[in-house]
Amino acid sequence: MESGADHYAVLGLPSGEEGAKLSLQDINKGYRYKARELHPDKRPDDPKAHDNFQKLQASYEILKDDKARKLFDDGLRVKREKFKRQDQLDSKRQKMMSDLERREQQSSSRVDPQADIEMETIKKFREEVARIRAMAKASKMPAATTPPLKTETPKESFHGSDLDKERVLKVSWEKMGRDYTIQELREIFEQFGQVEDVIRSSKKRGLALVVMKSKDAVDAAVGNVLGDLSNPLLVKPLIVVTTNAETTGGSALDNLLDAAKFQAYENSVMEKL
Repeated sequence: MESGADHYAVLGLPSGEEGAKLSLQDINKGYRYKARELHPDKRPDDPKAHDNFQKLQASYEILKDDKARKLFDDGLRVKREKFKRQDQLDSKRQKMMSDLERREQQSSSRVDPQADIEMETIKKFREEVARIRAMAKASKMPAATTPPLKTETPKESFHGSDLDKERVLKVSWEKMGRDYTIQELREIFEQFGQVEDVIRSSKKRGLALVVMKSKDAVDAAVGNVLGDLSNPLLVKPLIVVTTNAETTGGSALDNLLDAAKFQAYENSVMEKL
């Protein structure tokens, strides 16, 4: 007997939930009707008549046995639930694709509302990078002469207000993939909290700063997969590397290596700008 055969269908009976409700009398009646139809004596010219009649008998033996029938009904129920979940998943995927296409069409035809102030924000961004580079350069001093940095994060002016660097995210993406507008970045990060400002390079694709309302929003955004799957976003917090071994709990050599890595990263940012 085929493992995937529907024993109810073999007997010419309804399957699924309706088949599970059939009585033993209904099953006997269906078997007798099919047996008269498929008996080899009535099909002398059919080479498969004997095999078909044996399949009918095997299905009948399963359905008339309570335990075997229950196992078969449970298997059918699991298959139905699996197909139902698959249909729901396919529907969600189709909706996601439709929403993505709609958003891409809207973004391609929409005028950036912050285009007039983009040059000013890029200028602020360059000033912040220059300040961080200076701090990273100072961190290359020998550990014995390096003064401990304050644990409190300094703040800089940003659009007329104080900017806490712990609330700033560095966001990058592949320049060859799809691009992100300021409005799109704002919508993406508003899922994790209030966004105060978004700074994006106008000369080079693939680089932006996002200022969140709170440190909790920064922690929620870091480590999550964001953006379009065809060109995901790389999200990191904008935190100054400290060289104070007592504060970080690491060695002076490790801290200097971290500072050098930070310097290299900021150099690459300036080259892109």
